[in-house]
Amino acid sequence: MSAVVAAPPPDPDGTLGVVLDTVGTVSIVLGVVLTLIASVGLLSLPDVLSRMHAATKPQVVGLLLVVLGGALHLRTSVDVWMLVLVGAFQLVTAPVTAHVVGRLAHRGEGVRRDLLYVDELVDSPDEADPGPEEPEDDPDGDSHRPQGAAGRSRDGLTGRSTRTSLDSGE
Repeated sequence: MSAVVAAPPPDPDGTLGVVLDTVGTVSIVLGVVLTLIASVGLLSLPDVLSRMHAATKPQVVGLLLVVLGGALHLRTSVDVWMLVLVGAFQLVTAPVTAHVVGRLAHRGEGVRRDLLYVDELVDSPDEADPGPEEPEDDPDGDSHRPQGAAGRSRDGLTGRSTRTSLDSGE
């Protein structure tokens, strides 16, 4: 009588596991390098728009590479789905934040005009929010908007409007 020998189960850390771990490690290292470059850009770039670019593009790609590397290392469904959620939230919130920061910087004189090649917002009024300088159309003549909105503040002594810069270098 011959004995039937069952084949051994496949090794979970075989060649495929080593390749996935290697690709995951390279992905994590590249993501960390991109995030480091983004942080150096935040500290060294001259104006708000340049810093905004450094804060969104390389930082988001760096985080996504770290998330991909973590998913390749962990390889369990619960962990991978949690990392997918982290990446998705970053992809949704980074553009919205950059848009808001850019609009506030442009409205509040935080943009260095000498560094711009094209300023598409210079001649277009903002119909949604006319800003503190232009009063809203009010039939009663009363303005219900608080003074000092949108990056401007009122001088307590003279009542004049002064602009505040969003750029820490000015």
